[in-house]
Amino acid sequence: MRRYSLLFTILLLSSTTSFAQLKDFSYKFYGQIRTDLFYNSRANEETVDGLFYMYPKDKVYDADGKDLNATANGSFYALYTRMGLDVQGPKLGNAKTSAKVELDFRGSGTTFSVVRLRHAYLNLDWGTSALLLGQTWHPLYGDVAPQILNLNMGAPFQPFSRAPQIRYRYKTGDIQITGAALWQSQYLSQGPEGKSQKYIKNSCVPEIYAGIDYKHKGLLIGAGIEMVSLTPRTQATVEDKIYKVSERITSLSYEVHMKYNSEKWLVAAKSVLGSNLTQTSMLGGYGIKSIDPRTGEQEYSPNRNSSSWINIVYGKTWKPAIFFGYMKNLGTSDAVTNMYGTGTNVDQLLSGTAELTYNVPHWKLGVEYNLTSAWYGSLNHSNGKVVDTHSVSNNRLVATALFMF
Repeated sequence: MRRYSLLFTILLLSSTTSFAQLKDFSYKFYGQIRTDLFYNSRANEETVDGLFYMYPKDKVYDADGKDLNATANGSFYALYTRMGLDVQGPKLGNAKTSAKVELDFRGSGTTFSVVRLRHAYLNLDWGTSALLLGQTWHPLYGDVAPQILNLNMGAPFQPFSRAPQIRYRYKTGDIQITGAALWQSQYLSQGPEGKSQKYIKNSCVPEIYAGIDYKHKGLLIGAGIEMVSLTPRTQATVEDKIYKVSERITSLSYEVHMKYNSEKWLVAAKSVLGSNLTQTSMLGGYGIKSIDPRTGEQEYSPNRNSSSWINIVYGKTWKPAIFFGYMKNLGTSDAVTNMYGTGTNVDQLLSGTAELTYNVPHWKLGVEYNLTSAWYGSLNHSNGKVVDTHSVSNNRLVATALFMF
């Protein structure tokens, strides 16, 4: 009942007559109806029951030596239908004020077809600078992302996350400088208890991002650096005795990106040297490098990954496009005994996509083929790398119909 009340509230807010009494306010209601039909040739690492696709699972054999994961699967969903409201408000001093609220039906965890918050933020704009408070895209996702039908938007090669944040931007000429402090809500870090918000909550230190962009006509070039500092545990058990521990894992990640837009061309690319970026839908994590034998307190070493992608799109009405992504596991700086994270047994990933979309006002129809290969192996404890690898591949087909209003 609560979700229907929320939908009714949004629809009510979209009516300009409902706000005739609010001076200096304007409202724009928007949304989309989206359907996705997909097919996979094998089981995969994924979320939202396969709508958010990552990479193929490793081979697992039954008693007869048959691969249990070599089973085709597919489905049809409308979960990424969404609605939103843009608000322009009166000035606050010299700042223009605005806000956004956007919802979809993706749910969270293993609960689907329920309302989920995508964006919710307010913005103060002074012209050369702007302050944003609320939840929106992670700066590592930023203004450069591939145009593909798969809802992962290039993950795990492209960072993908929406996060609560305080973000400040300053513009001077063609240069834009961004600084942000971020927390976690729906996209969470991995750790000793799996995905959890407690690692950054107990850390009391937000993620920190700083970046710079050059924008001129259709060209955008930029770079950024990100720091995440987590507290994996606050207590440990040794021989039935519980000890309070003080643990922390801090890591830095770096990214460079570019995008060129013209009337018919889009060329975009990004490269990330990531360290423990599991909260952005990427592979990685950290390993245990030492354990205090008395208290069980652990020290950690972050896992590093190099990820790059390129996306080329041509056309206006009919748009053929290609996407290529590559990820390499670079291991850890120290010897480790155990790993916490996502895909820590994957040495490298390679993905290629070809698609064709038909685009007219308010409509987008398209089909897409993707081939992704993952190289699995065993952990080399001396450096955290993956050795003795073998590859598995998945063929994925997607058909999408999108009506935008």
